[in-house]
Amino acid sequence: MTRREVELPATATVPTERLPAIGQGTWHMAEGRCSERDEVAALQYGLDTGLSVIDTAEMYASGRAESLVGRAVDGRRHQAFLVSKVFPWNAGRQDAVAACEASLRRLGTDYLDLYLLHWPGSVPLAETLEAFERLREQGKIRRFGVSNFDVDDMEALWQCPGGDQSSVNQVLYHLGSRGIEHSLLPWQRERGVPTMAYCPLGGAGVPLNHPEVMAVADELSTSPATVLLAWATQPASPAGSDVIAIPKAASREHVAANAAALDMDLAATIRERLDQAFPAPERKVPLDIV
Repeated sequence: MTRREVELPATATVPTERLPAIGQGTWHMAEGRCSERDEVAALQYGLDTGLSVIDTAEMYASGRAESLVGRAVDGRRHQAFLVSKVFPWNAGRQDAVAACEASLRRLGTDYLDLYLLHWPGSVPLAETLEAFERLREQGKIRRFGVSNFDVDDMEALWQCPGGDQSSVNQVLYHLGSRGIEHSLLPWQRERGVPTMAYCPLGGAGVPLNHPEVMAVADELSTSPATVLLAWATQPASPAGSDVIAIPKAASREHVAANAAALDMDLAATIRERLDQAFPAPERKVPLDIV
């Protein structure tokens, strides 16, 4: 079986790329919740298992998560697809360049594979795009994108010169939060924009510990995390998946459970059961953000 992948479309400066549909998130890493040594080891084990996408941000642990990622990819930068994010108040014409350079120093690399605007802010999008283009011309980023953008935000982005070169939109998406399926996902799919799903396991034990999810996992002899990630990244069409899920994992065991989803296809009957437990909304709802 071919491991599930997501295709990032070509831009004006980089060709089409294929990435694993499961990556690695770092939100709440480097905060003392776990041993940083274990967190670094988990990220490295993720690279060993093919989870090349590592997502971080200047916001996470006030930059310490980026430094932790830098330790994890030291000597193996070529194996990683590094993603970081800029605060909206740092997204100005000059400030975004300075913020990116600071992220690069913490990460110990001279370029990012993908740089995202963390959420919409007061800085005009056109100004942020100008900074992103400058960073791209300087070779400090290969691609850019956005995060926490709803349909109206994406439409505003598309109206800006170069906005349609945005490679992804990173949003909250999991079985218990399906609001993007009504309007945002269809909008992005019409334009070939992949979705990067943060908190794909639900957070706070829901829906990870939901009885139906646990029952499905038991029937399939797998973990609830594997079921939820397989659900989130299941191909939307014969063309394949267009969702990259980026769960955090601080142990080898959790990384292995996440990676197993790349090879799991959920039967239609299983998906129907999960849909009944967590139905998609029938109308547009506000974008879910945490």
